[in-house]
Amino acid sequence: MRLLFTSLGSFGHTFPLVPLAVAAREAGHDVVFATSEDFLPQLTKAGLETAAAGLAIKDAFGQAFAGSGPRRPPGEIPREELFPVVAKVFGELMPERFLADLLPLFEHVRPDLVVSEAGNSGGAFAALKAGIPVVAHGFGRVSTGDPMTTQIRDAIREHGASLGIEIGEDLAFGGPFVDICPESVQDADFLARTRRVPLRPVGWSEPGELPAGVLDKRRPLVYLTLGTAMGHAGVLTEAIAGLSGLDVDVLVATGPSLPDDALGEVPANVRLEAWVPQAALLPHVDLVVHHGGSGTTLGAFGAALPQLLMPQGADQFTNADAVVAAGVGDRLLGTEVTAEAVATKARHLLTDTSVRDAARTLAAEVAAMPSPAEVAAQLPTLV
Repeated sequence: MRLLFTSLGSFGHTFPLVPLAVAAREAGHDVVFATSEDFLPQLTKAGLETAAAGLAIKDAFGQAFAGSGPRRPPGEIPREELFPVVAKVFGELMPERFLADLLPLFEHVRPDLVVSEAGNSGGAFAALKAGIPVVAHGFGRVSTGDPMTTQIRDAIREHGASLGIEIGEDLAFGGPFVDICPESVQDADFLARTRRVPLRPVGWSEPGELPAGVLDKRRPLVYLTLGTAMGHAGVLTEAIAGLSGLDVDVLVATGPSLPDDALGEVPANVRLEAWVPQAALLPHVDLVVHHGGSGTTLGAFGAALPQLLMPQGADQFTNADAVVAAGVGDRLLGTEVTAEAVATKARHLLTDTSVRDAARTLAAEVAAMPSPAEVAAQLPTLV
């Protein structure tokens, strides 16, 4: 069976599909993974055959902002002002480019099934226009109440209508939806209306060595990150100030969006790393303090870790809501992020046995979900 996987080119949209793509290849299927050219090296490291398609997210935002006046850093733009720009990027610019690139690629690859990441509507549109069965693949919890997400979905439906394609509420494009979010924390409306194929969220990150001190830690280890796209020096500085005063070691993944010197000198119990192999790191961590990105949130679910979320944008706010509702963590929003507040909440999360018990229960639910190999075996039945 020939399978074509496709996703938007970003860590949060591409990496969740890698375990199933690798499992499908190992099961003997011919697998090609198509995404923007800047992410092809990541997929090559996973041993996958790749093809360039689509527009890099940074380039799409460059086009969306073109002619809109002087550029401001995203962190200085009110969230509401970003909504139309984000909707244009994810609902129009990137889908158009994926559609244009994938249709001729289909002629060459001739896939029997397309597995299209849920954020990449262009992949699904191309498959539907070509008459190829398509399966949506989620990248985290489905967010239905966030106003930015609503505008993106409206833009996608409008684009689909212009192509003669009707899009449902869940963006499953009329077929099954491979869902990597545990059912107990998934959106209830989504669960009620979607043909869901559960898949255990298996973290994947580029192979690499763990930082020194992780494997032989002598006290609790706190992992602090704002992900790969929304680094904010002010938020990280407050978090570091709060965490460093506790009897813990702090490992900070600064990510590619911050300059190397953005955080200056840090206390002795804080270590800065531009990048860490997160999937390998999480089993050695005692608390995750993060932005609420889907990959980090789900990774912490699977590792039975308490979480303190400081959401910065996109679906991170509804992820924070779900973490709090599940009893596995807490959150700080906007100006609530102060050194004192971070220290208080982190101290509580590190010692509260009820949070730890809830995290273990959720991790057991994750472990019971079907593995990538099991779901790969189901793929021929979805055609």
